[in-house]
Amino acid sequence: MNADEPRAAYHHGDLRRALVLNALALLEQGSAGEFSLREVARLSGVSATAVYRHFPDKDALYAALVVEGYERLADAQQAAAAGLSDRRAAFRASGRAYVHFALANPALFRLMSSRAHAAAATADAADGAPVNRAKRLLLDHVAALRPGASTAERTVTVVQAWALVHGLAVLMLGGQVPPDAALIDAVVDDFRP
Repeated sequence: MNADEPRAAYHHGDLRRALVLNALALLEQGSAGEFSLREVARLSGVSATAVYRHFPDKDALYAALVVEGYERLADAQQAAAAGLSDRRAAFRASGRAYVHFALANPALFRLMSSRAHAAAATADAADGAPVNRAKRLLLDHVAALRPGASTAERTVTVVQAWALVHGLAVLMLGGQVPPDAALIDAVVDDFRP
């Protein structure tokens, strides 16, 4: 991404979006703590004070990145499950998409998994906001697969499914398990909700 792209977005009145996209680019280039708001401003072609109009501090920008991450995750999961009429197949495709998303976006996934940043993003998000859409997809899958189950039973299934794909993603990102697509398929497909 070059500096001219964000300037074009800014001149069209979407500076906040340009800042988020440029912060995502910087995030993927290094660790979450290595870029500054000044770097985001420079890459966006604006002054540092312009950034503060949208994000009072780095944590606010990180929260926006988490929201963006959950939106992208939900998009990936929906795309993976699209067109699958079998509910179990759609559920598994969504789970595989979770792991593949984490492997394709390791820095963003780690930021999304950070308790403080995820909590801040969730607190700022209204019902139906992107950060809730990924969770809503999981809840909907479980409800469709376990229609007669109690709320408590569905909650257990949701946590089991999430723990499975999240744990697998973390193990693969950490190098404890090879990031192999066939292994992802086998592990996710073996889960029985």
